[in-house]
Amino acid sequence: MSDLFFLKSGRLNVQVSPRGGAIRGASYGGIDALIAAGGPQGDMASFPLVPFGNRVEFNQFKVGDQIHRFQPNSTDPLYLHGDGWLREWQVEAWDGEAIDLTLRQMPDHITPYDYTAQQRISVAGDTLRLDLSVTNMAADPMPFGLGHHPFFIRTPLTRITASVTDCWSERDGHLPGEKDALPDDLNLAAGSALPIRFVNNAFGGWNGRAAIDWADLGLAAEIDTTPHHNVLMLYAPLDRQDFFCLEPMTHLPNGHHVTNLGGLALLHQGMEIHSCMTIEFRRKARG
Repeated sequence: MSDLFFLKSGRLNVQVSPRGGAIRGASYGGIDALIAAGGPQGDMASFPLVPFGNRVEFNQFKVGDQIHRFQPNSTDPLYLHGDGWLREWQVEAWDGEAIDLTLRQMPDHITPYDYTAQQRISVAGDTLRLDLSVTNMAADPMPFGLGHHPFFIRTPLTRITASVTDCWSERDGHLPGEKDALPDDLNLAAGSALPIRFVNNAFGGWNGRAAIDWADLGLAAEIDTTPHHNVLMLYAPLDRQDFFCLEPMTHLPNGHHVTNLGGLALLHQGMEIHSCMTIEFRRKARG
């Protein structure tokens, strides 16, 4: 079976791979909007965050009296981004406008998590839609969260707007530190260009909507999440100026070590949570 499945609707073209359940590229009107820049081989343009996103401090967490432990699953010393991006998903259906994928993850020497995940990637009109769900299969309750990790093209005039209210600093281990006001050079609530510095911060109080404007490309995108993902991660490396990541998440990174689990949902056996993200593209006059 081919490693790539193609989705097309009007001016929107998307390539999907079962490896990592990942989008390998997405273009709109001939412009590469999501570019291959992430994942173990650097060829993923977006991947699912399941059973949660980002890192877990100490590679362990506690539920009740039970301590659960991880082993590192990438070059990072901390367990990172869950399992979905590193596993082969099963293709259940594909018709050129949508693809359905499933993943069965069982506990192993890397992770204590036991779950099934479902993903549907679809295109309609000018909109790319990502549906993701996860069901706890373990006998014991476990904390779960969902999210998406898209790699957007970055240009000199890229501008991002999102209704966020605060921002967490970054501490050692790329973990969230103190919550503070929005940075002067990255006030997403007012609309902001990307500063020429390393950015890897979680933004809170988000209403689940964001806008990206590429004035120099004549392209814009509207992001919407249902149910609302309260945390928006923004990652922009300094050593690469060709992409940035705007990552909707249902929880705060390292939520396993935060009061009230930082938005993670404690699921008992058979319980599930759902996530939906849409990206609607449109052409505009060049700025």
